Amino acid sequence: MQLWVGLGNPGAKYAANRHNIGFMAVDRIAADHGFAPWRKGYQGQVSEGRFGSARVLLLKPETFMNLSGQSVRAAADFYKIPVEEITVFHDELDLAPGKCRLKQGGGHAGHNGLRSIHQHMGETYARVRLGIGHPGDKNRVANYVLADFAKAEADWLEDLLRGISDGAPALAAGEGSKFLNAVALRTAPPRASTGTKPEAVKPAGPRAKPEPKPAPKENAEPEDTRSALEKLADKFKR
Repeated sequence: MQLWVGLGNPGAKYAANRHNIGFMAVDRIAADHGFAPWRKGYQGQVSEGRFGSARVLLLKPETFMNLSGQSVRAAADFYKIPVEEITVFHDELDLAPGKCRLKQGGGHAGHNGLRSIHQHMGETYARVRLGIGHPGDKNRVANYVLADFAKAEADWLEDLLRGISDGAPALAAGEGSKFLNAVALRTAPPRASTGTKPEAVKPAGPRAKPEPKPAPKENAEPEDTRSALEKLADKFKR
């Protein structure tokens, strides 16, 4: 079994916060792929489903962000899930809004949810880093991540969540590049060529055929093709 953890804070007050994009990601996966209804368990909410032969448990810790590791440890211990089979979906300040990166192991970069998981599970779990952008000033970070996504961000957020859901089967199969490709097809689809095509050259119309000369009439005298000077000279020969 794999354990996929979405990070966020519980309750309606935080539901639309940037810090809750991890909750949003696993909610979309559960809804789109027919996972079991969410239920309470392991100090959080859990939902179980499959991608082919891969069995996946989704978890939304309800311990609040700073204590997320407690919930992750409880679920991992119960199902005997090794840390290498854990994937955490979380907000990432150091990525532009709508960007997605996949990482195995490494530091927590000051993210309190990851810091807590490090303390309980170590650092070798996988992370799906979901870009929310940076406010530009470290003193504004706390208010920024705990603020709701702006209306202007709705389109890229929807594309990102759809891409994550599209790529979930590949992620479960361990095909990270295919997962990221699926996300990219939603967030940065190939653009049609913007070059203008040269105006098509219209084919020339059929050339006008010369009008046929009328057929000579019967018993008609042959046409006199002599020049005026020749006619005058012939006149004096007579």
